[in-house]
Amino acid sequence: MADTVADVMLARLREWGVDHVFGYAGDGINGLLSAWQRAGDQPRFVQARHEEMAAFEAVGYAKFTGRVGVCTATSGPGAIHLLNGLYDAKLDHVPVVAIVGQTARSAMGGNYQQEVDLHTLFQDVASDYCETVMVPEQLPNLLDRAIRIAVSRRTVTALVIPSDVQELEYTAPGHEFKMVPSSLDLTWSAPVPGDADLRRAADVLNAGEKVAILIGQGARGAGEEVTAVAEVLGAGVAKALLGKDVLSDEHAWVTGSIGLLGTRPSYELMTGCDTLLVIGSNFPYSQFLPEYGKARAVQIDVDPTMIGLRYPFEVNLVGDSAETLRRLLPMLEPKTDRSWRDDLERKVARWWEVMERRAHTSADPVNPELVFHELSSRLPHNAIVTADSGSAANWYARHLRFRGDIRGSLSGTLASMGPGVPYVIGAKFGRLGRPCIALVGDGAMQMNGINELITIAKYWQDWDDPRLVVAVLHNNDLNQVTWELRAMGGSPQFLPSQELPDFPYAGYARSLGLGGILAAKPEEVAPAWEEALAADRPCVVEFLTDPAVPPIPPHATWDQLEKSLESIVRGDSDRIDVIKEGVKSKLQEFLPGRGA
Repeated sequence: MADTVADVMLARLREWGVDHVFGYAGDGINGLLSAWQRAGDQPRFVQARHEEMAAFEAVGYAKFTGRVGVCTATSGPGAIHLLNGLYDAKLDHVPVVAIVGQTARSAMGGNYQQEVDLHTLFQDVASDYCETVMVPEQLPNLLDRAIRIAVSRRTVTALVIPSDVQELEYTAPGHEFKMVPSSLDLTWSAPVPGDADLRRAADVLNAGEKVAILIGQGARGAGEEVTAVAEVLGAGVAKALLGKDVLSDEHAWVTGSIGLLGTRPSYELMTGCDTLLVIGSNFPYSQFLPEYGKARAVQIDVDPTMIGLRYPFEVNLVGDSAETLRRLLPMLEPKTDRSWRDDLERKVARWWEVMERRAHTSADPVNPELVFHELSSRLPHNAIVTADSGSAANWYARHLRFRGDIRGSLSGTLASMGPGVPYVIGAKFGRLGRPCIALVGDGAMQMNGINELITIAKYWQDWDDPRLVVAVLHNNDLNQVTWELRAMGGSPQFLPSQELPDFPYAGYARSLGLGGILAAKPEEVAPAWEEALAADRPCVVEFLTDPAVPPIPPHATWDQLEKSLESIVRGDSDRIDVIKEGVKSKLQEFLPGRGA
């Protein structure tokens, strides 16, 4: 039997090193599914419970493996369902390729069943590349370009294949007019700025007396270089949330996260500095950066389209973070006055003391900060940690001290609910041999996390490491929005929109053959983590947490932070004032402060 277009597509994916495709079946991709059977399920088809989850799983796979993620869906509704996950990839600069079916060519334009204008549908999310395979000879070029563009630009691309084309006999492009051949090879080079531009940047940094550094995910792989530069300049280093895993929190001069989910030391680092160096970050909330005119600034980013954003930078260097810093380092002059650094280190130490005391503040029944505090010291050195959007992201940002080879991520720019569980599923299929932990609110769990427990139950015994923990903050409240509502008009809570139905998360997990643990008291939190992390199978830990524990804004004063250590008492006027100050800022930002 001659190879079909679908057969060759799967073979081409294998040649690109694609080993998993996340998707959901439908008759718009029947030709592909038949080819998968003939190919012995290579690359492996991973069946999510919904196409949106398949896209999120591809994003998680790409984020944690560094390889391209691939997802697939049928025509019409299947393709539509992919969109949210694909936007998450696009906005967080993650390489993902979507392969989607379409109605047969003979029916296109005829208002046929499940016929959707996919080019219009994907024209924004896959704006860098979205093409349709109309004849077999197009296949290698279109697929190769989709992968090459997604990887090189760290973005989303889409390839549409009508159902009848999938089943056509494959014909390679010929050596003739209007045929476009293709090849597989892809090599990389690290761009670096010229010496003259590096000297200009060095002059700015050498002139400063109080240097602040902000790093994002673009500094990943440059941890040693960032450390060396920070030591020479006597600088403190703040981290955008997508860069939380770039640098260890064990360094005394790492101030932690920045923005509305950030720390007081990061806030003071930015308000007190006279010089700013931003490395691999497009953190969007400029009000958390130094006031304009108070600091000279330098930016380093590999993407020329993202350079010069967010702040009036004096020098903009387009280049790979690690290589640029290596070339910049010999031009930097060591700071002899370390008073700025010493003061920052005292503030960082104080911050962690306050966080520990906040975690042990009484609550009813369990303080959610205690859940994250007890996890922090128990994190395996090579753990992969994800957080969902909502109040879980607050505690993830502030309480978890990353160290060693710990990796972490969330939906940083789209701030979508729902990716926490599918992210770790995608990571597990990357065969990384790492324990994975998803930190999820009950709202996100009810939105889609419950269903993806079925996916975990379906596949976990095939993984090279069975350790996967889903921690659910069970408070029956859409908590992040509830706190925002309390600031909008003094509304304590609009129950029809905020109150969630009860659900036995741990019990449901046990019904699927997974582990299930309930922690209903503060003294049960630490043992629950230890049992879950030592389990021989994926485990859901259900923490009954207090929805009245407020997120404290980073610009709260140290005195206000101290006041927040009192027992949680609903209606406490001092506490509510602090909450309102922070939450009103959240509303002005529209979304919680995150960034690349």
